[in-house]
Amino acid sequence: MAPSTILLLIIVYFGILFLISHFVSKKDSGNDAFFKANKNSKWYLVAFGMIGTALSGVTFISVPGEVGSPNGEQFKYFQFVLGNAIGFIIIAKILLPLYYRLNLTSIYGYIEQRLGIYSYKTAATIFLISRTIGSSFRLYLVVIVLQRYVFDFYGIPFAITVLISLALIFAYTYRGGLKTIIITDTLQTFFLVTSVFLTIYFICKSLNLGVFDAFEAVKNSNYSKVFFFEDFVSNKFHFVKQILGGIFVTIAMVGLDQDLMQKNLSCKNIGEAQKNMFTFTGIFVLINIFFLSVGALLYIYANKNGIAVPTDLITGKPRTDLLFPEIAFHHLTLIPSVIFLLGLTAATFATTDSALTALTTSFCVDFLGMDKEENRNKPNVVRNRHFVHIAFSFLMFLVIVFFNTINDSSVVGMIFRVASYTYGPLLGLYCFGLFAKSKTVKDKFAPWICLLAPALTYFISENSKTLFFGYVFDNELIILNGLIAFIGLLLISKPIAAERRF
Repeated sequence: MAPSTILLLIIVYFGILFLISHFVSKKDSGNDAFFKANKNSKWYLVAFGMIGTALSGVTFISVPGEVGSPNGEQFKYFQFVLGNAIGFIIIAKILLPLYYRLNLTSIYGYIEQRLGIYSYKTAATIFLISRTIGSSFRLYLVVIVLQRYVFDFYGIPFAITVLISLALIFAYTYRGGLKTIIITDTLQTFFLVTSVFLTIYFICKSLNLGVFDAFEAVKNSNYSKVFFFEDFVSNKFHFVKQILGGIFVTIAMVGLDQDLMQKNLSCKNIGEAQKNMFTFTGIFVLINIFFLSVGALLYIYANKNGIAVPTDLITGKPRTDLLFPEIAFHHLTLIPSVIFLLGLTAATFATTDSALTALTTSFCVDFLGMDKEENRNKPNVVRNRHFVHIAFSFLMFLVIVFFNTINDSSVVGMIFRVASYTYGPLLGLYCFGLFAKSKTVKDKFAPWICLLAPALTYFISENSKTLFFGYVFDNELIILNGLIAFIGLLLISKPIAAERRF
């Protein structure tokens, strides 16, 4: 597909988003609409739209790419997805009722009420840092694809590509915020889901396979192993590690993350929020099965047609996450290319627009107190929110440009990995609040515990083979991180009066 065609499609795509934003926000662009969508979101729209937020552009290209990774990953990711599903159910049954009972705008308000102001600010800061780095990392990896296949053709520098992308996201989110995103994410999820199904159809058509033939081809291929039970100690793919990692990563990075929880809190009541969460869980599991199937079919197609995995332009090493765009843009016809582009764009911007809104909400509520009664009617409160929105857009721009300046995927990956460690202290803070009900903490020491826990976790992870007889951590590392934070909080705890217990 020609770069000019891709560019035209992107322009049309954002034109549709701007129209939606205009009609949704023209009647109400106040803070209640931006932060909570006026607590009037339809649960089924939230459930469907959350798929686009949960499945980033990185997932869209990386999950299929990893199926044929030289590491032998195959369908091992589905074990992690099953853990995710259990985590979502725990969130629906334990965390959502807590958030609704306290009528929270920012979920970190619970930490303020339970543990104190220092713990509260620490939790909010952890989210701001983690989500800024994580969302920037995801957008960075997808912008690389757009840069390689579109904007390099026009000689547009990488930094300008990033700036344009973030400016477009800012433009359709800064007025309506969450109220707009509930609608735009529903549309973007539709594009994402449709692209997955149609990609499978067109690849099967190219391979002359019917539905059942494709199922058999995937089942009998070298890419379809789902469950790994070999060598618990040293195998990262082991079933137990993946399940436990999926559960606790989901609890920490979804249930304790303002981004995805903000959508749940926009439902009318807890019953609708839980219906949303259960429905979302079912769709999430199903769509990931199809993502993995796309991966297997891509490798079957590549092997049949002699297509090599593209290499990184800097390191010269194979990049499995570039196989999907390589086949879509250069080896399939126009319609499959268009479908892939829509899916990639939808997955990327559904994640980023949601994150940008959540970052703005958290800072405005947790640090500027815009949800407090005495501040709601102050002059310029909406204008100040706009300034915060601009600031986070620019901060994400700087982070992405920094990633690109490093030009070392292993270093960038390490930065993202370290950022993901910071969710461990959030897990520790909430576990302490929920399960150590007779205690509180010496609040001023909580930030130090939250700094120490990921540092100790990183040290243990890097030396786990020596310390634990060859044991290798994977996603279950977050359990260790949260446990260290929890123990640290116990060490600085003190008893509280029975009447103050939650």
